[in-house]
Amino acid sequence: MDIGKNIKRIREAKNLSQKEVIAAIDMGAAQYSRIESGKTEPSISTLERIAKALGVKLSELFASKEDFADINSQDSTLMEKVRLIENLTEEERQTIFTILDAFVGKKKLKDTLSNVLKDVA
Repeated sequence: MDIGKNIKRIREAKNLSQKEVIAAIDMGAAQYSRIESGKTEPSISTLERIAKALGVKLSELFASKEDFADINSQDSTLMEKVRLIENLTEEERQTIFTILDAFVGKKKLKDTLSNVLKDVA
C-alpha cells in the first residue's frame, strides 16, 4: 500500500492542487511533495490533517475502492480499526495518534541506531 499515491490520486480526483492542500494543512511544499512521492511517511496526525483537507475519512487514504476487493484479512482488520477510530471523540483520536506516533518514532530511532552500530562495527 502506497499512502502517497493514494493521497495524490484522491487530491487529483477532487481537482485540488498541492498548494491548496498545503495551505489547508499548514505544511511546507517540500514536505508535502515528499509525502505524495512516497519519500517520507507522514505521522498519523499529519494523515488526519490531510484527510480533512481532502474531505475524506482517514481510512480512505489507505485504500482505494478497487483495493478493497484484494485486501487480505490482516488489512481488513486494520481498516476496521481505522473506521472505529474515526467514531471516537477528537480527544480520544488525538490520544491514539500521539501513542502511535511515539511507537513509530521509537521504531525509526531504533532502526537508525541499529544501522549506525552496523556501520561502526
